[in-house]
Amino acid sequence: MTQVLLDQSRALLTAHWRAFGREPPLDGLTLMVADRPSALMHSVYRASFCGVLQGAKVSFLGERAFRYDTGKCLIASMDLPVTAQIVEASPERPYMAFSLAIAPAMVADLLLDESSAARPPDDLATIAVARMDACLLDPLARLFALLDQPRDLAVLAPLIRREMVWRLLNGPHGGMLRQIGLADSRMARIARAVAWIRDHYAEAIRVADLARLAGMSPATFHRHFQAATAMSPIQFQKQIRLQAARRLLLGEGAEVAAVGYAIGYESPSQFNRDYRRLFGEPPGRDGAAIRAGVRPVIDL
Repeated sequence: MTQVLLDQSRALLTAHWRAFGREPPLDGLTLMVADRPSALMHSVYRASFCGVLQGAKVSFLGERAFRYDTGKCLIASMDLPVTAQIVEASPERPYMAFSLAIAPAMVADLLLDESSAARPPDDLATIAVARMDACLLDPLARLFALLDQPRDLAVLAPLIRREMVWRLLNGPHGGMLRQIGLADSRMARIARAVAWIRDHYAEAIRVADLARLAGMSPATFHRHFQAATAMSPIQFQKQIRLQAARRLLLGEGAEVAAVGYAIGYESPSQFNRDYRRLFGEPPGRDGAAIRAGVRPVIDL
């Protein structure tokens, strides 16, 4: 049954990739097909689950590596700057994947419907890899089948997404996912700080202010933030800033120094050093390569 659903989902994804490309007509759903392994890609994973229908990929959060291949998915429970690489793909067997956003409000709503919610885990895991069984692949195939039926999509897609999130909540990593729907969980409080950094990345940050936002002491906040993101708050902000710089450099004629100032750097030389350390090239050269289509800027 699982293999039949995988084959069906692959056929539907292929058809929709040809029709729509990366962005089919459903908010929060992204498709990807690649016929060769990729270079390292940098992006911010939102709360979502990313499934591989064929091929394989490795995602890195700090020093932690997460490999997921055919029939497996990666679950991310908050906004995280990640480096990733497609490691198995060929013209004969292309890499095929999707990403579907998970709304914390939907998680919270589903938890309210439970008579007895399971206790979230004690650790602050924010990324996990799981196998997609028939209970998850069945609604996925039904969701894909709706993409060329706009009238049905508007009514049925929210119900199918709710079913899929329910399956994830009751899967092996449901405890991790439940935390984003619990307003006072440690993960939800860290997520508030993460969202502030994401939305104000160009501003100076103070750990004491972020700790206050999360309702923790500075020492406790720093420890939990490191456990959740594999980075310190300052390192996290730097990753968000540099990825924002890379997007700005896509614009024709973008001046490197102006981009550095726009994302919060006061020293152009420091901006150049940090950018090169993360992306392997100085910003001007990297931006030109991205615009020429030589280097990837986004990831799925």
